Amino acid sequence: MLEEQVILVDTDDRQIGLMPKMEAHEKALLHRAFSVFIFNDKGELMLQQRAVDKYHSPLLWTNTCCSHQREGETNIVAGKRRLQEEMGFSCELEEVFWFVYKAPFDNGLTEHELDHVMVGRYNKNPKINKEEVAAFKWMPLVAVKKDIENRPELYTEWFKIIFKESYDKISNYKFLYPTI
Repeated sequence: MLEEQVILVDTDDRQIGLMPKMEAHEKALLHRAFSVFIFNDKGELMLQQRAVDKYHSPLLWTNTCCSHQREGETNIVAGKRRLQEEMGFSCELEEVFWFVYKAPFDNGLTEHELDHVMVGRYNKNPKINKEEVAAFKWMPLVAVKKDIENRPELYTEWFKIIFKESYDKISNYKFLYPTI
């Protein structure tokens, strides 16, 4: 099986090449990624706990799902694909914004990503893929924010960065409030 390729980009999200995922993380090269935040009608965020066998950040809590786009794949299609693979469901997604971040890990790898943040709504429990996800839970955004402040060691490095960057944008986002 060929190793997954990531899309190398410049800071304006223009593709400049492809590289095996591990190599890009070892070299800390900027590449395209996405993060999906799924909310229910109560405004609670679905968090996932990463599977125990993940090569980094096992058993840490993070956003609903995140990954890398494949060449030729739109952000929305990539988000829906990975949501299905990890959480066992699909829903409509809407891209809210993107930003660049860099997060080094103790194992020598670095996430240096141009991250497209998407939101969606779903009201059922997921059917998690145990190879990817150990558990899930729903939490109000303010509770997530407080828990990250009080117990940051329970969360992935990228989620802490993305959550801080996203909080104001998604906590007031029109998607969270159903049309009456």
